Amino acid sequence: MKRVVVTGMALASSLGCEVNEAFERLKVYKNCVKYLPELEEYSKLNTKLAAPVTGFIVPEHFTRKVTRTMGPISVMSVATSEKALKDAGLLDDEIIFNGQTGVAYGSSSGSLNTIIDFYSMQVDKEVKNLNSASYVKMMSQTAAVNISLYFKTKGRLIPTSTACTSGSMGIGAAYEAIKDGYQTVMIAGGAEEFHATHIAIFDTLYATSLKNDTPELTPSPFDKNRDGLVIGAGSGTLILEEYEHAKKRGAKIYAEIIGYGTNTDGTHITNPNYETMGAAMLEALKGSGVSPDEIGYVNAHGTSTMQGDVAESVATYDVFKRAVPISSIKSYTGHTLGACGAIEAILSICMMNENWYCPTLNLNEVDDKCAPLGYIKKSGVEMDNKIVMSNNFAFGGINTSLIFKKI
Repeated sequence: MKRVVVTGMALASSLGCEVNEAFERLKVYKNCVKYLPELEEYSKLNTKLAAPVTGFIVPEHFTRKVTRTMGPISVMSVATSEKALKDAGLLDDEIIFNGQTGVAYGSSSGSLNTIIDFYSMQVDKEVKNLNSASYVKMMSQTAAVNISLYFKTKGRLIPTSTACTSGSMGIGAAYEAIKDGYQTVMIAGGAEEFHATHIAIFDTLYATSLKNDTPELTPSPFDKNRDGLVIGAGSGTLILEEYEHAKKRGAKIYAEIIGYGTNTDGTHITNPNYETMGAAMLEALKGSGVSPDEIGYVNAHGTSTMQGDVAESVATYDVFKRAVPISSIKSYTGHTLGACGAIEAILSICMMNENWYCPTLNLNEVDDKCAPLGYIKKSGVEMDNKIVMSNNFAFGGINTSLIFKKI
């Protein structure tokens, strides 16, 4: 088995579009949620809150020809992948083109405006909004495909369209591809563009926060008075590399990935199952060869939904049997869907390397139904942890757990 390390990272998020900027923004203890007046135009949409990406600029060299097959989700994905490859010192390296590099990347869906273009054909009975690039923008594997095409990779392409675990599953699949010797380098992560229909999906499930007048007070994962999630957007890319290859070329190494677990609940499409959530964590621990006692911090999925937070906390306590330190980055960024696993992995690695861990914002009183974990509240804490875990859970009962180690 090969060792797998992270040698490049980049993101686009409501916290900012530079990794250091986003990490430092966590220390301000202020969320990125906004009231959006433009959501008022949608009748019967209850929430008017979101956490859109701030500061993202389309690179000047992304010409019309370059972006012809890209919707907003792919533009962000390719741009962050380019920055991550540059960060890793691999941009334009021969290894990107010779078959030793693959792509594992995901999103909940393709670009939704293009999907609407397809719908208009059915409604108007006229082909007027479609062109030769429409399908590529619309398809669920659009981010992975556009990354591969832009960088001319010839290795494995693994699209992970698994809703809220798209990003974490992209990282996990990339980890396995290198660990098992199939690839030397993988471009991994996930993305989601902002669209009102994403908000509407959760609004119809009564899962969105309705604190429209006080956006600074929501979401509030694990809190007794939480009232739902807030939708965000963004992208996150990690460059994974076989350890000996990275070491030989003198690459900067952010962390080693030592464990990955994934499974499905097999029970309900939206209601989480704490037993299988815990089983995914145990699978990651088994693969890593470390015990629960060696994990110093858990980055929670922590969406601020009523059932999700309880199930996740119970699952985590069942695995760790102690008040393991835990917090949710979604209290800052909202739920970025297919991007969350990648953005949260990046920031978890930053916290591990900087020995500082963010609190869960708006967590004033832990829900009695949540398990007795070491919830980080009010302000960040300093801890010198060697190993951390990052968890994500998705519709369809899809569970993922990643374990990172200092190196």
